Amino acid sequence: MVEAPLQFITPREPKPEWLKVRAPGSENYLRLRSIMRDLKLNTVCEDARCPNIGECWHHGTATFMILGDICTRACAYCAVAHGKPQALDIREPERVAEAVEKMGLTYAVITSVDRDDLKDGGSGIFADTIRAIRRRMPDTRVEVLIPDFKGEEAPLQTVLDAQPDVLNHNTETVPRLYRMARSGGKYSRTLELLDRSRTYAPAIPTKTGLMVGLGEERHELLEVFADLRRVGVSILTIGQYLRPSADHAVMTRYYHPDEFADLKREALSMGFVHVEAGPLVRSSYHAHKQADAYETHAAARV
Repeated sequence: MVEAPLQFITPREPKPEWLKVRAPGSENYLRLRSIMRDLKLNTVCEDARCPNIGECWHHGTATFMILGDICTRACAYCAVAHGKPQALDIREPERVAEAVEKMGLTYAVITSVDRDDLKDGGSGIFADTIRAIRRRMPDTRVEVLIPDFKGEEAPLQTVLDAQPDVLNHNTETVPRLYRMARSGGKYSRTLELLDRSRTYAPAIPTKTGLMVGLGEERHELLEVFADLRRVGVSILTIGQYLRPSADHAVMTRYYHPDEFADLKREALSMGFVHVEAGPLVRSSYHAHKQADAYETHAAARV
């Protein structure tokens, strides 16, 4: 389960100023990239071509992508390669934990490609990675951004039993566009996963992300917000879809920052604890601040 793709072939309309970012190259960015290379790790920051990679890596944060870099699904919006995955690497959790330690992270995000070829969908490696980080860095908070595990409940419980600090599963788009955009995904399955997570482990906050610019209407987004609140989602991210290539789903339009501000206001009015909304927002952007907001909210309710 990966984040929305984040670069694209030039569309007919020019790229607006608010989507332009400086190319990465700071000293800390280069240091983190070297650590990733040395430990043979993948990051969604690179594989999904995130525009925030320079900012996040400069500040010492990154999102690790486990279970290889080949996805078993071919979602129309996604920049990550799809096909036949490599063999499972059971030593990967320890390498991720080593990287977290070397980078001195206080907040780590773990995501993956879809691995429908595995009986447990890769949930065991997720759990092993959480535990490996805890052994090396017990004070580091761990967020997981998981696939849907084909709707099976046992893999989700495997991940939750390892006690991540945040359970994230992206909704991506509105129900009407699922067939076009999400190969193998179902809107009802997404809601079911988020609902099951809150029921099974109510102390672990749930989070999800949406892209805009795939052809959705405002009223459809508001209906999704309401559905997400009904299943107890606390943290929501909303960002601009950017087309990775001419072979991917068409981007219908750019949203203006004012429209993101409007969507944020609407979502907060429905009861979300924290909402990140903006052209460059991705699921892991400012993830630690999102978790901080939830913890502050939870403490205030005690």
